[in-house]
Order: sequence, then C-alpha cells, then structure tokens
Amino acid sequence: MANLVLYRKYRPQSFSEVVGQEHIVRTLTNSILAKNISHAYLFSGPRGSGKTTIARLFAKAINCEDGSSFEPCNKCSSCLEIMGAKSMDLIEIDAASHRGVDDVRELREGIKFAPIKSKYKIFIIDECHQLSKDAANGLLKTLEEPPAHAVFLLATTEAHKMIATITSRCQRFDFRRLKVPEIIKKLEFISKKENIKFDPSALSLIALNSRGSFRDAESLLDECINFSGNSGTVKTEDIKELLGVVEVSQVSNFVDFLIFKNTKEAILSLNSMMDNGVDLPEFTKTLVFYLRQALLLKIDPDFLNPRTSGFSAEEVAKMKAQTLNLQERDIQKMLELFIDVENKIKYSALPQLPLELAIFDITYKEY
Repeated sequence: MANLVLYRKYRPQSFSEVVGQEHIVRTLTNSILAKNISHAYLFSGPRGSGKTTIARLFAKAINCEDGSSFEPCNKCSSCLEIMGAKSMDLIEIDAASHRGVDDVRELREGIKFAPIKSKYKIFIIDECHQLSKDAANGLLKTLEEPPAHAVFLLATTEAHKMIATITSRCQRFDFRRLKVPEIIKKLEFISKKENIKFDPSALSLIALNSRGSFRDAESLLDECINFSGNSGTVKTEDIKELLGVVEVSQVSNFVDFLIFKNTKEAILSLNSMMDNGVDLPEFTKTLVFYLRQALLLKIDPDFLNPRTSGFSAEEVAKMKAQTLNLQERDIQKMLELFIDVENKIKYSALPQLPLELAIFDITYKEY
C-alpha cells in the first residue's frame, strides 16, 4: 500500500466509510437487504464525487459470500478479489477509450456466459456518455434483454449526453458536489492515519480549492505532503506557494477598491499580486466564487454561513459589510464582467489586460 496515492489508499471499503451521498447509500443498501437488485444503474454527478467508488462497493456487497448484511465483509474470496482488482466477474470498461461498436459487441458476447464463481457478473462502464452512437445503440439492446446474472453500473459526469432510451432503462442516482466540511473531515482522517501535522487553516484551504471533489482534495493533500518533505507539517504558506492559491483577504481587499470606485488602488493591487507570482486565472476564478457568495448573502443571509461555505466567521462578516454598500444588480454586473474575463484571459497576450478593462468598467460606470 506504500506506493499508492492517497485517493486510492483511502478509498472507502464499506458503505459506512462513505462521506456524503447519504441518499444514494441508503437506497442501495436497502435494495441489498431486500435482495431487490436491478439489472442497470446510472450514477451521474461531478468528478471526484464517489461514483466509481460506490459502484465497486455495490459490486462487492451483492457478490459477498457472507450475505448477512448490506456491508461487504472484505474477508471472503469474492471481496478480496474485487479489492485486489483480480475478480473475473467484475469487468470495468473505460468508455473514453473503448467507445466503439466493436467494444460493445465484444461485451454483448461476454455477457452471455454465466459468472465464474460469483452470483452476479457486473459491468462498470465509466464515462459512458462517450460511447459512440452505434455503440450506445448496441448497449441499449443489451439493457433491454439482459440475462439474470448481469448487472450494469454506468457512471457519467454528463448525463445529459446519454441517450434517453438508455437512461430510461436504469435506476438513476444523481451524486451531489461535496461540501467543504465533508471534505475537511476526510482530509483530517487521512492526516491522522498518515501521522501528518497541519496548520488549522491548511485543510480548509485544500478543501476550498478542490471545488467539491474528494479525489482532487486528496491529490492536493498528497502533493502538499511531498512538498513539506522532512518537516512533516502541512503549512498554509506552503500550500499557497505550491498551488498558487489566492487568499480570500486579497480578493476581499480588491472588491473593496471596486466598491469604492478606487481605480488606481485596484490596478496597483492587481500589479502587486502579479509581481508576487499570483496566478491571474486562479485569482479571477476565486473572485467569481467570492462574488457569487456575496450575491447569495445579499439575497438572503441564511445562504451563507461559516460551517458550510468554507469561509471563516470574520470573512463572512467582512463580506456582509461589503454587501451593505451594493445592490444585487451591482454584484450581478460584476459577476458578468469577471465571468467574461475568465474566458478572455486565456487568449490575451497581456493576461492582466482583461482584468484592467473590467476594473475600468466597474469603477467608471454607474449602474
């Protein structure tokens, strides 16, 4: 296990270890207890939200030789083979690289044969929206008349690209983006297991920059641990240096200059951040995120609180004070401008120019 990256090393091996997605876990475990197993499931949601992890857990549970609980025992030969990626009755297919009709034809031929030793022969098809049209139609035929021993688990980040006839033949589960406190809880668990010390704000910073993805958060933590080296402590300053993370205070001060129409200070602030190595696309992304939260706060204070937003109580208080000087329409205009900047900055010869133009628009116009 020593050479495994963190997101693989600490992948949940039982339903009780899954953080978030409680609605999905409850439905699946109830179906296992009732022995009411469908022939096809569609797991849809953002990347890193646990689709493949829960698919493997479900595969283990329904083929577990113990069968006394909805939880896989993780001790029988079936569970151990699946955990070691050695099971002949669990076939995982990446539709991004096996998207052709020949691949589906091969799958259809293989599905006819009974499982070698398990109760079910399980097919996990990842990124299934990338199947070609002919391949998707071939899969549809299989889903219409599957043998009793076959179970399909389809995973996708873009369910809207799936053909409706396939979706209609599956039990669909929509995975939600993970909340910052949920991600922090998992990072704290991993850090204790790895005997890694961390600054109080370090894990919050990693969680905020993972954009709701467990896998991204665990990869960032892995990178930060390596960066910390022999010190054995994950420090907030190290994370900022390594990831080019933009501090909330920098964004908050920048928004102050915009609110009070201080063009000069806004430009100087932008140039200072550039001189200090701040990544402008990352700054713009964080600025859009900040303004969105500010708009939600302006609409209703209950939309934003320190426990769920990832912001500290002081940062929420500062944002609240800023919104007193703005109308919803003002924040909306800022958001529209900086969303446009996000697209333009990628192709600009001078990365700061779209941001500077947006500053002029905001500080010289009266909305």
